[in-house]
Parts: sequence; structure tokens; C-alpha cells
Amino acid sequence: MDHDAVAKTSRRALSAALGAGFASLWAPAPARAQGLPAPDDPLRVVAPEYAPYFPLIREMAALPPISRENLAERRRPDTRFAAEPAASPSVVERIVPGPAGAPDVRVFVVNGGGTGKPAILHTHGGGFVTGSARSGLRTLQDIARSLGCVIVTVDYRLAPETRFPGALEDNYAALRWVQRNAAELGVDPRRLAVMGESAGGGHAAMLAIAARQRGEVPLVFQALTYPMLDDRTGSTQPTAPHIGRILWRAADNRFGWTSLLGVPAGSARVPPGSVPARVRDLGGLPPAFIAVGAIDLFVDEDIAYARRLIAAGVPTELHVYPGAFHGFNVAPTPMGRRYNAALLAALGNAFATA
Repeated sequence: MDHDAVAKTSRRALSAALGAGFASLWAPAPARAQGLPAPDDPLRVVAPEYAPYFPLIREMAALPPISRENLAERRRPDTRFAAEPAASPSVVERIVPGPAGAPDVRVFVVNGGGTGKPAILHTHGGGFVTGSARSGLRTLQDIARSLGCVIVTVDYRLAPETRFPGALEDNYAALRWVQRNAAELGVDPRRLAVMGESAGGGHAAMLAIAARQRGEVPLVFQALTYPMLDDRTGSTQPTAPHIGRILWRAADNRFGWTSLLGVPAGSARVPPGSVPARVRDLGGLPPAFIAVGAIDLFVDEDIAYARRLIAAGVPTELHVYPGAFHGFNVAPTPMGRRYNAALLAALGNAFATA
């Protein structure tokens, strides 16, 4: 498995997915420019191996919170840093039937063809309000090559234009399409997994819950990377002062969840199935891989979700990376390489034992 290739293309995907406000290469700064963090600096608790990237991380931490006023700008990709897909494995754009009464759904099929391959239904990140499936294709190609699997990534509709359950139904429609067209895609329908990062991790968790409830598409695994699982984080549930200060913060989280739910984040009532952390019964869900940084805004909710999965009898692998912030894995550091290796190993094992 080429873990370095996965890490390299993940960096490109982050720049493209986060838009112009975040676009910058993960190139180390000269030593003289790195500086040392002040006592109140958010970098004070970042793992030392990220020191070469402190100027970029500090810039990300200083960006204004995402809002209706700057949403269009944040959605605009910076094409200077968007990696085009590699020549192989193949990437094919498809339009698949959408949910009843809704538009059809665009997906990208990575490494389709052949016979009997495991498959991953992937949902991209972006706080429910930004991002696209296209931006992560190079990373998904590397994962598909490493695992010998098919990956279908979904261009689900974004909030606030589309409230819950619009995106969930787009993702479910794509999952059903993969199952129904398994032979054409070269997929073994008995080995289907879901995967996502950040908001995409939240969508993957929602999808696993919906698939369990509807009983139509059995899943063998869910791979959730710093998943966005609880609307109460940063609203009715405050976090420690040093947590969640880089890339995705409490104000960003309130905007993302409010945009998706159509009610303020942390409200007493939310639409059923919209917030994985609020789903009472987690029994019967597929085995899970959860990875999160120790200073990520989502660390408490992700650990709590892992605990609840374990208590419900769901085999769960949890990784918490010390001094790691939201998006930590896209930098070419030993920690990022360890994460990539753990993710590939977990998926590979799930497919081998299904």
C-alpha cells in the first residue's frame, strides 16, 4: 500500500475542497519564519512535528468564521492547487437516479470494472455547506489502487439550499445504485463500506444508520475520519479553550449544523436521523473506524460516539492523535502517515473478513 501517495494527494484535495480562503500548499516554511507560539497562541498545543507548517496553520486559525456573507467565496475552489485525477485507476462521471421527487445525483466511479471487488461509498467533507466530490478524486484513486476496490464518491446537494434529509437521500440513492449495478461496476455487493471525512464522516455515519433502519443495503464497515457527529458541540456543549481553534471552530460548526438542520444548532428538537450523536440506538451498525486529533473540535463527540458504539456491541477502532488539529492528516508528517496506514489497514481487514 502506497501510504505516501495517499498523503500527498490528500493535501491537494484539502486545498481544493476548502476553497480560496484556505488554498495553500503544505510546503514547510523556512526555519527563520516558523517562530515559537505565544502562551495564548493556538499553535501552543499543536504537535511539534507540525512546526514547519506553523505559518500556514496560523493563517488558517485566523480566518473569519464561515457565514452566509462569505459562503460563496469559501465555496470557490482555487484551481491552482486542485490536482487532476491521475491516468489510472479510471475515473468515470455518472448521473444516477436521485431520490423520489428530487434531481438525479452526480457520482464519480473510481476503479470500476472487473469482477468481485469490494466497494466504498464516499462522501466528501466541507461542513455540510461546501466541498465537492471532484476535489478528492486523486486521493480516492490512491486508496482504490492500494485496496483493489471500487470507490463511488457522491456530489450530494449542499446546505443551506438543501436541508436535511436532502443530502442523506442523495447519498442513499447512490448507495442503492451501487448495489443494484454491482455486476456492471465490478463490485461484490456483499462487501460494501461507507467512508467520509469531517462533514463527509457525519454523512457516512448518517448513511450507515439509515441503511440499518431501511434494511435494504447491508454494510460491512464505516470509516469515519474526524467525523462531524453532534450539532451541540460549540453551542449547548462548550469545549475546552485550547480545542477547536484551527480550521473548524465552534462558530463554523454552528453555521454548518444550522444550515443543514433548518433549526439552530443545539436545539432541543432536531429532525430524526439527522444527528448521529442523538440517535439513541446504535446497535446493529457496521464495524467502525474513527480517527480524530486531540485538539480537533470534534474530539469529544467522536470519542463519545466510539464509546457508545462499543457499548452497543459494535466492533470499533478508535485513534486519537496527540496535538493533531482538524485536517492534520494532509500534512506530510509521521502522524499523517500513521493515520493513512491505519485507515488502509482497517478497510483492508474489513474487506478481507467480510
